[in-house]
Amino acid sequence: MVIDVGGVGYKVHPPIAVIAQMPRIGEEVSLLISTVVREESITCYGFADDAQQGLFEVLLSVSGVGPKVALNILSVLPVEQIVSSIRSDNFRDLNRVPGVGTKTAQRIVLELKEKITKFVWAQAAREQVPAERRTVDEAVEGLIRLGYNRNDARSAAEEAMRSVAGKGDTSGVVTAALKLLARG
Repeated sequence: MVIDVGGVGYKVHPPIAVIAQMPRIGEEVSLLISTVVREESITCYGFADDAQQGLFEVLLSVSGVGPKVALNILSVLPVEQIVSSIRSDNFRDLNRVPGVGTKTAQRIVLELKEKITKFVWAQAAREQVPAERRTVDEAVEGLIRLGYNRNDARSAAEEAMRSVAGKGDTSGVVTAALKLLARG
C-alpha cells in the first residue's frame, strides 16, 4: 500500500491482517513502521500495534528469516498463536505458513524460545504503562527518527501532550511537537 505523509507517498508492506483493517482510500491511517535497509533498497513494513511490530523484528533475528518470511508468518498467524507455538515447541503451526519449511520452522522455535519469553515480558510491561506516557514515548521516538535529539524531542512531546490536554494520539502529539520545535 502507499501511505501519503504530508504529500509524500511511502510504499509500505503490511501483514494481510493489517490490510483488512485499513480504512477507505483517502481516510487517515496510523501504522507503526519498521524500516529495513539493504544495500539495494530501503523498505517499510507497517503494523497495527506494538506486538506485531515487535514480533516482526524478533523474527528477523532468526538466521534464514528475512522480512518476506516474517511478514508471511504475521499474515497467516495471529501474534498470540505465534508466541504460543514458539513457547510450546510447536513448529507445525509455523510450518503451515507459505515459505516456511520444516527446518525454518524448527529454527524459529529453537532460536526464539528464550527471546520470546523476554518479548512477552516486554509486551506486558508496555501494556502497564499509562496510555498518555506511551503516547509521549512514541512521539519522542518519532521525533528522534526525524532527526531531533532526545532531550529536545522529549520536552517538545511533553509540552505538546499538555497542550492537547491528554486527548492527543501519537500523530497529533508529534504534529504539535513539530510546531513547537519549529518555533525554536
